[in-house]
Amino acid sequence: MARHSPILRRTAHLVMASLVVVIAAGDITRAAGGRQERFSTSIEDRTPGEPIMAIVSLQRQQITIYDSKGWILRAPVSSGQKGRETPAGVFSIIEKEAEHYSNLYDDAFMPHMERLTWSGIALHGGVLPGHPASHGCVRLPYEFAERFFGVSRLGMRVIVAPADTEPVAIAHPALFRQTSGASAEAAARAAAAEADEAASKADQARSAAATASREAARAMVPVRAEENLKRKADAQLAAAERAVDSGASDDARQEAEGAKEKAAAAVAELETEVAAAKAQAQAKLDAVASARQAAAAAGAAALAAVEKAQKLARNLEPVSVFISRKTQHLYLRQSFQPVLDVPVTIRDPDRPIGTHVFTATERAGDAGGIQWTVVSLNHGRAERGLLEHDGASRSQARDVEQASTDQVSPEAALDRITIPPDTLERIAEMMSPRSSLIISDESLSSETGRGTEFVVLLSGEPQGGIATRRRSPGSEAYYGRSGFWGLSYRSRFPFSTW
Repeated sequence: MARHSPILRRTAHLVMASLVVVIAAGDITRAAGGRQERFSTSIEDRTPGEPIMAIVSLQRQQITIYDSKGWILRAPVSSGQKGRETPAGVFSIIEKEAEHYSNLYDDAFMPHMERLTWSGIALHGGVLPGHPASHGCVRLPYEFAERFFGVSRLGMRVIVAPADTEPVAIAHPALFRQTSGASAEAAARAAAAEADEAASKADQARSAAATASREAARAMVPVRAEENLKRKADAQLAAAERAVDSGASDDARQEAEGAKEKAAAAVAELETEVAAAKAQAQAKLDAVASARQAAAAAGAAALAAVEKAQKLARNLEPVSVFISRKTQHLYLRQSFQPVLDVPVTIRDPDRPIGTHVFTATERAGDAGGIQWTVVSLNHGRAERGLLEHDGASRSQARDVEQASTDQVSPEAALDRITIPPDTLERIAEMMSPRSSLIISDESLSSETGRGTEFVVLLSGEPQGGIATRRRSPGSEAYYGRSGFWGLSYRSRFPFSTW
């Protein structure tokens, strides 16, 4: 045994060393995860409101969540790696799934997934190595992803910006006002109350009809008993008549005649009793018919009240307006449904107008005023960072930086647009807080379709993360040229391919 002890000792040392490495690696991993989560911060000097917007900075690798007053949550991210870059542009959350597994990337776990496009760009929890590393999605710290998932909602605006940007307050006469205001909200609340009352009455009517049916059923029990007795008496009478006809002797026929008389008397008596039982039950039967008619009427009234309340509630949902310099058209969507497509006039249509996202945050006064913020997306800054990172010449980087600073201000962009008066009136009737106006040189992305908000991609930025993906079939959007129209179909697209 002694001559083997050095080998055993060396083996033991190797085992211990391996355990130390494993434990240390675990400590480093936990420490890294702890640092990752500590980088997630939230506002402390005020109570956060409901989130209305998220901005992802590709340059800083950071996401910031805003309410109507300012930022409330902030965390690091990991966006798409080179060749699979997360596309910069304007998106919205179109689907949420707490436990999602990719069917494109080896069943990868994507917890607290919030989808931005049907082709597979999303926000979700994931590993953050400190640099862009995903296949196009935006990875969030796991705890932050769970927290954000709990407070976000469908339709919430998500802006993926090439560089740092934030919403700033803006006032401009061209920004939409609100004409419906408190009266529309009051009408919606009144309709909701009416729907609740109508539903309660319908429930009561259905209960009354059920009670009447039970009472009628109980009232029919003696009727059925008397009818059963009468059927037996009828059978006895028929047998007695056959006995009379087939009597072999006078005595037999006389006895059969007596039985027949008794059977006939019994049938007559039971007929009287059945008629009396039916008369007594008829009131209950009539009550059933009346109660069922009342229940049907109450149900129809409840359905009409609910439809009215839903329509008024939908009218209060935020609207999104998109104006494209490229197509010279204004588009409007509400609750993921296309509503309007009309031409607009843009002065100097060959000159860039930029990409600006205006958001109505809250009402201002009682005269239809609304407070607005704007986020302007500057193209090229992310490209400049990539150029410098890849060792490109300073002159190339300066050229891109110069292009990125040659931007149109949001006020100047608004000044150049003329919207038809009837369209302005229609939008004002639909306007509410959380509504938005997007102005861009770009046209609508093909990612805009059924079950989406407007998707606008910045053409001057890398889009590898979306170019490598296949859109779900049938997701194109079609706008009627004749004016306003509603689209009742709202798909959740279960056949997405990611």
